[in-house]
Amino acid sequence: MKKSSFSNVTRLPGDYAGLMRLHMIRLIHDDVEYRNALGAVEALAGREDLTPDQGDYLDLLSEQIEKYEEKRYTIETNGGGPVDTLAFLLEENEMSTSDLGRLLGHRELGGKILHCERELSKSHIRILCE
Repeated sequence: MKKSSFSNVTRLPGDYAGLMRLHMIRLIHDDVEYRNALGAVEALAGREDLTPDQGDYLDLLSEQIEKYEEKRYTIETNGGGPVDTLAFLLEENEMSTSDLGRLLGHRELGGKILHCERELSKSHIRILCE
């Protein structure tokens, strides 16, 4: 799929048909289409002067992005809690409990958290989010 044309536009079309000529809204099937859709959303998001057609276009494209993200990036936790999710993320990123501990500031901390002997603090959660 070709690259989105929104990055090269100095003035965005105010009508729906003009926006569709730049980037047609359709189901997103892969990461290239996803990045192109994000580029179109970034060009419109946060603007206070959107026309009604631009607003509708933005809403529909955002819905397609959300559907793709839910399908592509959802973490299946099988009803597990935060510790199960953390264990899954460690496995997916090929990290050990010691790696987790070092990331959080103390090597033994990773095992204690995964064995529910310690809880994640707010600062730990911030580090993991980054």
